[in-house]
Amino acid sequence: MKIAYIITRADAIGGAQVHVKDLAYFLKKQGHEVIVLVGGTGSFTEKLKELDIPYIALRHLVRPINPFKDLLASKEIINTLREVKPDIISLHSSKAGWLGRLAAKWLKIPVVFTAHGWAFTEGVPKRKQVVYRWAEKLVASLADKIITVSNHDRELAIRYKIVHPSKIVTIHNGMPDIDSTLFAKPEVEPVHLIMVARFEEQKDHILLLETLEELKDLPWTLELVGDGPLMGIVRERAEKLGISDKVQFSGACDDVPSRLAKAQIFILTSKWEGFPRSILEAMRAGLPVIASDVGGVKEAAIDGVTGYIIPRGDKEELKKRLKELLLDSHKRVKFGLAGRKRYEEFFTFERMAKQTMEVYQEVIGQKSKESYNFARSRMKC
Repeated sequence: MKIAYIITRADAIGGAQVHVKDLAYFLKKQGHEVIVLVGGTGSFTEKLKELDIPYIALRHLVRPINPFKDLLASKEIINTLREVKPDIISLHSSKAGWLGRLAAKWLKIPVVFTAHGWAFTEGVPKRKQVVYRWAEKLVASLADKIITVSNHDRELAIRYKIVHPSKIVTIHNGMPDIDSTLFAKPEVEPVHLIMVARFEEQKDHILLLETLEELKDLPWTLELVGDGPLMGIVRERAEKLGISDKVQFSGACDDVPSRLAKAQIFILTSKWEGFPRSILEAMRAGLPVIASDVGGVKEAAIDGVTGYIIPRGDKEELKKRLKELLLDSHKRVKFGLAGRKRYEEFFTFERMAKQTMEVYQEVIGQKSKESYNFARSRMKC
């Protein structure tokens, strides 16, 4: 099978980029032919190069909405796909998903769109929700299948009548396993907290810092892994709160598993999410998780079993649960072991890859059947 992946950004590595990289690498090793089409070059294409995954950098595919550039990007995608001649197109991220579906329809190539979290989910500003919801409705039916990474997102799409339920399926994210030397030791003290997230509007670093300021007399340190446009603002807030000596800004890192292994509690405070891979990474490492109740978070971590799920923006509940785990090493260990077990049962990479391949094969088979039936009807005429 020849698979063309299309994703918008190469200048940052988020969940969608990691998903595409891991899946393309795995399928290439399985003997399939893969190629990644991506807007520009950057840290993501460097990773693809390291893994010897072929890619084509598209000049005009950019994240911001720009009618002129988007028209050029559409032509560029169509021309590139004509040269590549894939059996199926796998789309990731909003802009690539939108333009890619139009291109696939034009070229009559089977296409699957993976939504890594809808841009119209709860927590996104209301005006943006309406715009993105209608934008998705315009092209949703052009996909032969839509994969959502959480049941929450599938139900959201059905609720807003984005696409017929038969066209949308949930496949939870999965992560390649790690060596046991990278398992965390939640019992260690003093406690090292870690949050892995880009500094963008979606994440609520400020809530975490303001909560920890009220717990500054307890022994803890916090590491914030990631980069993004709001890093400077968050750093200033840590200084104003008087906790900058306890907070480490590590930037974008290639060694996240090693950093998780040195932590005792994983935290993810968010305003909205799809199905965050960082939580799976934490559970894979055997870390207790404290996360905001947004998107599909509750489909990964289980409140009171693998950690705590707190209401979005609830500072008092976050403070209560953080204090509890900071002071209780036995509970940290218990939650960490439960998280590791849950990862092994439900979130392995092999499970996700198998389910994804089944969708690809179903779509290609359905398209072939439609072409055959169309040819037969023409012959009868």
